[in-house]
Amino acid sequence: MSNLTVNTRLLRKILVGFIREEVEKVGLKRAVLGLSGGIDSALVVCLAAEALGPENVHACIMPYRTSNPESEAHARLLAGKLGVHHEVIEITPMVDPYFDLFPEADNLRRGNKMARERMTILFDHSAAFSALVLGTSNKTELLLGYGTLYGDMASALNPIGDIYKTQVWQLSEEMGVPRVIIEKKPSADLWAGQTDEQELGFTYREVDELLYHMVDMRCNREELLARGFAPAFIDTVYGKVQNSHFKRRLPVIAKVSNRTIDRDFRYSRDWGK
Repeated sequence: MSNLTVNTRLLRKILVGFIREEVEKVGLKRAVLGLSGGIDSALVVCLAAEALGPENVHACIMPYRTSNPESEAHARLLAGKLGVHHEVIEITPMVDPYFDLFPEADNLRRGNKMARERMTILFDHSAAFSALVLGTSNKTELLLGYGTLYGDMASALNPIGDIYKTQVWQLSEEMGVPRVIIEKKPSADLWAGQTDEQELGFTYREVDELLYHMVDMRCNREELLARGFAPAFIDTVYGKVQNSHFKRRLPVIAKVSNRTIDRDFRYSRDWGK
C-alpha cells in the first residue's frame, strides 16, 4: 500500500464538512467555482454539491477559442449529472483584445492571462450570487508552484489544497466522478496539446511520492537518496518548491508598527464571535 493511500470515506466526510462549515461561518449558503472538465474541479464540485446541495452551487464553464472541446463537454456532463447550476462564459472576447496589443506574447503570458480572466469572472459571480469562490488547486500543484498567482490559485476556500493529485484520483473514485474525467491526461488546457505531466517533465504519481517524503516526512536529501529517488529529480523538485514559495503566502507587508497584519495580528476571521 502506498503512503499516499487515504481513507476516502473519512476524507470525504472531512472535506464536505469543511465546505459546509466555512461557507456558513460567514453567513452564506452558496458557492461558485470554475468547472474546467478536469479532475480537480470535478472533485470540488462533487464535494460542494454534497455539502451545500446542488441548488446552492454555481459552476462557470469558461472556454477559450483554443480549448479542447472535450473540456466543455466533460464539464457539462458532470454539471448535468449533479444538477448544479452552470453556465458557459466564453473568455475569448475578453482575452484576445488585450493580446492584440501584445502579439509577441508567449504561451506562458497568454495562459496566465486566461487563468486570471477566469478568476475575475468567478469573483464577479460570487458577488452576484452571494457565494464564496472555491479553489481547485491540489497540494501537488501548490507545492510545485504549478498555477497562476491570482488566477487558478486564488479563492476564498480551497477544499483540496492539502491532498496530493494521487489522492484526488482516489477520492474522485469514491465520489463517483465519471470515468472519462478520471482517466484522461491532466491538462490546464491553456494551449492546444498541453498536458501537465509533459510540461512538468515527470508524472504526478512519481512526484507525489517524492513530495510526501520531502514535505510530510521531512526527509533530508541523504534520506531521499537512500529511498531510491534520483539526485536530479530531488534537486529539480526541491528547486520548484523553494522558488515558488512566494505563491503560497499573502503579499509581504513591510513591518513598521507593533502589530502587523499576518505577522503579529493573526486572529481568525471569526475573532470576537
